[in-house]
Amino acid sequence: MPFSRLHKLHAAGQSVWLDNIDRTMLTDGSLARQIEADALTGQTSNPTIFEKALAAGTAYDAQLAAAPEGLTNWQLFETIAADDVRAACDLFRDTYQQSGGVDGYVSIEVSPTVANDAAGTVEEAHRLWQLVNRPNVMIKVPGTDEGCKAIRRLIADGLNVNVTLLFAVDAYRRVIDAYLGGLEDRLAAGGDLRHVASVASFFISRVDSEVDARLDALIAAADDAGRSRLGALKGKAAIANAKLAYALFQKHFAGPRWEALRAHGAHVQRPLWASTSTKNPAYRDVLYVEELVGPDTVNTMPPATIAAFQDHGEVARTVDAGLDQARALMQALASEGISMTSVTDKLLVEGLASFQKSFDTLLAGLETKLRSLGRVPVATV
Repeated sequence: MPFSRLHKLHAAGQSVWLDNIDRTMLTDGSLARQIEADALTGQTSNPTIFEKALAAGTAYDAQLAAAPEGLTNWQLFETIAADDVRAACDLFRDTYQQSGGVDGYVSIEVSPTVANDAAGTVEEAHRLWQLVNRPNVMIKVPGTDEGCKAIRRLIADGLNVNVTLLFAVDAYRRVIDAYLGGLEDRLAAGGDLRHVASVASFFISRVDSEVDARLDALIAAADDAGRSRLGALKGKAAIANAKLAYALFQKHFAGPRWEALRAHGAHVQRPLWASTSTKNPAYRDVLYVEELVGPDTVNTMPPATIAAFQDHGEVARTVDAGLDQARALMQALASEGISMTSVTDKLLVEGLASFQKSFDTLLAGLETKLRSLGRVPVATV
C-alpha cells in the first residue's frame, strides 16, 4: 500500500477518524479497505449520520421488519445503532490492541434529553456501554457543566468518553479537570488506568461561520479602511481558538498532577478536531486539517474531506505554531467588539438545539421507514 498523505498525517502524530457510518460500509468490506488505504484509526457517529443511512437504500429494512413487536422507535434506533457501532468496533479492534488502547475507537452518543442532567447522562452512558459491549467503544457526552460532572464519574467507572460540543477554551479547561479528576478517583479506588481513554472534541468550522457573520455585519457599516481591517480577520478565528485549546492541553498534560497519573498508565485526553469540513467555499477545503496537525491529536473527517486531503493535503506540524498570532487575533476581535465568550456561548446553545433536532429528525425518518415496511410505529420514549 503506498504511503499516502493520510499515512503521513498519522506519522505526524495525528489520528484520522472517519466521521461517517452506515450498514453497507460495514458489510461490503469498504470500511475494512478504507482503514488500510486511508490510515483510519477510529470512527464517529451521530444522529444525522444515522438518519441519512436509514433513509438511503434498504440496508436496514430486513432488521427493522424482523424486529420484535412492541419496541419503541427509540429502542429500534438504539438496536440498529448499537449493531453498527459494535461491528465497527470489531473492525478497529486490531488498531485498538496494536496501539495499546490509544486508538481504534468508535463513538456513540447519549440522548440529547440528558445533556444537562449529570445523573441521567451517567445512567445513559452505562446503558450504551453495556449494549455495545466492546472495550473500544466511546460514549459521546456533551461538554456542558452537568456533562463535566458525568464525565468525571464515567472516567472513574472506567468508561471511554468522547466529550463533544466543545467551542470555548474555558469549557475545555473544565473538561480536562473532569478527566484528570476521574482518573484520580479511579486510582484512589484501586482501578486500572491503562484501559481508560478520552478525547475532547473541539468544533472548528462553526466558529469561523459565526465570527465571519459578525465581521460581515461590521464590514457592511464600515468605511474603506475599516472594511480592509475587518476583512483581514475573516477565516482565522477557528484555527486560533483551536491552537489556544492545544496550548491548554500541553500545559495540563505536563507537571506533577499529570505525571502522577501517567506513572500508573494513564493516557492523555487527546484534543479531537471536529466539524473540519469548510463551510465557506472561499476557504481551502483542507484548511481545518492542514492548520491543526500535531502530536496527540485526532481529526475526525467526513468522506469528502478525507478525499480532498488524500488528493492535495499538505502535512507539517502546525498546531502549536503561531500561538502569539492566535492571541493577537483574539485581541483584535475583542477590539472590534466581537466577544469570543458570546460566540462560543451561542454556538453551544445552538449545538445542543441541533443535537435535539437531529434526534427528532432521525426518529421521524425511522417512523416513515417503518410505515413503508408495513410496521406500526410505537411512540418514542
